Amino acid sequence: MTHQFWTETKEELSLGITEKGHPFRYATLATVGNERLPRLRTIVLRHLGPDLKLTFYTDRRSKKVLHIKENNRVSLLFYHPEKLLQIKVEGLAFLIPNSELKEQYWKQVNENSKKDYTTHIAPGSTVSDPSQIEYLTENNYFCPIEIEPFKIEYLKLKRPNHLRIRFSKEDNDWNGEFLVP
Repeated sequence: MTHQFWTETKEELSLGITEKGHPFRYATLATVGNERLPRLRTIVLRHLGPDLKLTFYTDRRSKKVLHIKENNRVSLLFYHPEKLLQIKVEGLAFLIPNSELKEQYWKQVNENSKKDYTTHIAPGSTVSDPSQIEYLTENNYFCPIEIEPFKIEYLKLKRPNHLRIRFSKEDNDWNGEFLVP
């Protein structure tokens, strides 16, 4: 009975990659490092694998990379304001090491966006003048991160009743169960 909502979840996540302006292009990523304080930031969804692995890119010197190394259990939150649809993903995050896949992703990055991964100093560093940020020409700190979900919650706000479903991965299968919204 939850199958149609599972199909919708996968379709909406996929549209976040393929449809320009789709709200699921952006998600809020939550991490928790050793300091045990949740950290939230917006990421751009770049790839969705057939196994529902979600990929985004970052600078490998960023705090989120440090947090993932300390504790790779993460959450993603997607929200579609027109459909009043929220998708929450819980999973394990993995840094994609130097590999052919990493090189393939790097080649897909827009040339103007590549500079985001080549700043001379790390993201989050203090600068006195943003216009004076220097960029490297030979090296980059590009780091794709893949999230392997183990739980996904679907929440649709509607009348007369909201609808909430938890999908849990068991072995290689996803099972859904309705929850009280």
